[in-house]
Amino acid sequence: MPVRNTVKIYLENTFYHVYNRGVEGRNIFHDSQDYKMFLSFIKRYLTVTSQNEVQPRWTRWRTDVADRLDLVAYCLMPNHFHLLIKQRSKDGMTLFMRALMNSYVKYFNQKDKRVGGLFQGIFKAVDIDDEAYLLHLTRYIHLNPLELQGMTFKQLGEYYCSYGEYIGIRSTPWIKNQEILENFGSKLASIGRFKSYRDFVEGYQEDSREIVGSLILE
Repeated sequence: MPVRNTVKIYLENTFYHVYNRGVEGRNIFHDSQDYKMFLSFIKRYLTVTSQNEVQPRWTRWRTDVADRLDLVAYCLMPNHFHLLIKQRSKDGMTLFMRALMNSYVKYFNQKDKRVGGLFQGIFKAVDIDDEAYLLHLTRYIHLNPLELQGMTFKQLGEYYCSYGEYIGIRSTPWIKNQEILENFGSKLASIGRFKSYRDFVEGYQEDSREIVGSLILE
């Protein structure tokens, strides 16, 4: 029997919550270099490059995925990661995740002088077809780092997640958050009235984990 949320026919123009954790629950990020390298791979694959650009010798970059999907939100935690992706073509997410994970595993194993798999099998993905769930999922993803000891809302904007892009601390071209941010400042019966995304994330009284339910990491 296939593992839950691992085998799907992925659809075009659909949002997916994509996640994975380290094998046996082990950490996949040991230090700031690891976090930054993972993000550098994301940037590389989601940035349109010239066909004539010289590719690095140590890895074979895919240059054909940037137009196939949008990265809407992300969060990197010591032993797992969350991505919110809007797939533009039916194979975009699979091509991107395969390239991203293979590149990072190669880097990680070389750096830590290890061999073998790093992640807990193939990535998992859940499709999101409800607007309220989508908004609460972004909130859940961005609040994940508060589980880390000593983390505060103020520090959250500087952490390895896309919250900084959502509240205007950073501007990153490959984070496509406009479709989410357009919901704020207007009335949404499902979440109430919030003037800004920050108000929603930091001021909403209910736990988004309970609202999104089965859409969160197993």
